[in-house]
Amino acid sequence: MTPLLVVAGAVAGAPLRLLATRLAARGGRDPALGTLAVNVAGSALLGVLLGLGDVPAPVLALVGTGFCGTLTTFSSSGLDVVRMVEERAVARAAAYLAATLVLALGAAAAGWLLAR
Repeated sequence: MTPLLVVAGAVAGAPLRLLATRLAARGGRDPALGTLAVNVAGSALLGVLLGLGDVPAPVLALVGTGFCGTLTTFSSSGLDVVRMVEERAVARAAAYLAATLVLALGAAAAGWLLAR
């Protein structure tokens, strides 16, 4: 049952990540902004979920692993950084990486504290 819950959550999370990236790229903006947004939002949601404490395992599988796991993505952030470096935008890549780490971890911590 748990694998099916993870898949069900992923069915919602992955397309939302793609949509956010595509929306961010409209008007010539950097699609990395969409990746950053979903990483921060997903981290906050996971922080809230874990901060609630006694969350049933099926909910953790569906929302935490399935939805948040596919909404947020370290690999896309890494790809964004590599692309920026290849474009010779090393300072922007470093700032993006730092922003991703600080904002996503901060959002998870804030969500956790808010739910406590």
